[in-house]
Amino acid sequence: MKRCSFLISALIWLVSCDSGLNITVENPSDFDRSDMVEIPVEKLMALPAGKAYVVIDQQGDVIPSQVTYDGKLIFQTDIKTKETLPYTVKTGAPQTFAPKVYGRFIPERYDDFAWENDRVAFRIYGAALVPIDGPSNGLDFWYKRTNDLVIDKWYKDDLAGIRSYHEDHGDGLDDYKVGRTLGGGMMAPFVNDTLTLNGNFVGQEVLENGPLRTTFKLIYKDITVDGKTFGESRTFSLDAGSQLTKVTQEYGVADAIAVAAGLVKRAEDDEAYQAYTENGTAAIIYEEPDSEIVGKVFVGMVFPKGLESVISNTYTILHDISKKEETHSHVLGVTTYYPNEPVTYYTGFGWEKFGFSTLDSFQSYIGYFSVAIEEPLIIKVL
Repeated sequence: MKRCSFLISALIWLVSCDSGLNITVENPSDFDRSDMVEIPVEKLMALPAGKAYVVIDQQGDVIPSQVTYDGKLIFQTDIKTKETLPYTVKTGAPQTFAPKVYGRFIPERYDDFAWENDRVAFRIYGAALVPIDGPSNGLDFWYKRTNDLVIDKWYKDDLAGIRSYHEDHGDGLDDYKVGRTLGGGMMAPFVNDTLTLNGNFVGQEVLENGPLRTTFKLIYKDITVDGKTFGESRTFSLDAGSQLTKVTQEYGVADAIAVAAGLVKRAEDDEAYQAYTENGTAAIIYEEPDSEIVGKVFVGMVFPKGLESVISNTYTILHDISKKEETHSHVLGVTTYYPNEPVTYYTGFGWEKFGFSTLDSFQSYIGYFSVAIEEPLIIKVL
């Protein structure tokens, strides 16, 4: 009799799991959010193995989802302040969704690496460009004003001479200037109040590529600072819907060093803005000079673990190719890098032609983004 009872209980459990796991997502913040839900896959082990995960919303519709390279089931939610939304996770046949993110190595354009989502696009220069234009390992912004993915089209048309991506043909353009700077938010050692910029990346690995998150890693040559040589790598991640890409900076140092992430300023006396949440998350915002071609662009960085200082820094270099002197200025967020403790932060931009008509609107976005980091969605697997 006991054995029969056990079998009946096991059958009910299997039927229950096969019907899915109930998930609730709660917004603890005092503002509406459009966020990525993350659930470690080990919390879904009660579901039958060997099939793909399927996420169903409160209307009964299957919504886009992705299992990330580091073992998380992710999906997007639009959730009002203090609201709790129900979802169901089942297993079934693999689903195909239109990608909202994309990134790839571009060997046909001097080894660029470019990545994008439905809001923004970015580029970093590869080693093949160095003999032509000198080293330039800062972050480049591509101003999009379409939800479509454009990287492949822009490169193809530009390389074929059909149209230049430096001109806006209705979906945006590349007009951001990087040169021998950190560009739109890269990091460098800042020992003895001096930036030491590495060269262009020499290796790359795509870790995942959508439909909701793209992640890749770039490897650099060893860098020597203050007589010490160590390795450098950066891992980038970009989610659908976000204005900011996530950066995880790693140095192979044996001792702590000062580092700084920076936004290039077009004039030394340009103003930059900084803000801190009550819990210490730091943000820096800089407004690009208004241009007739582009209009207004606002760039920003967010540091979840705060900063030790925010300063302006100016230096003069001799360009490797032109042999002309160049002077560059940054606003820098300075912190300490400790051995085996990567620094994670976010950087990106907003454009007046695609959702951010004023500096205040971008500052509000950065403020909400910062608070959301400190107040993660409350996710329960029932």
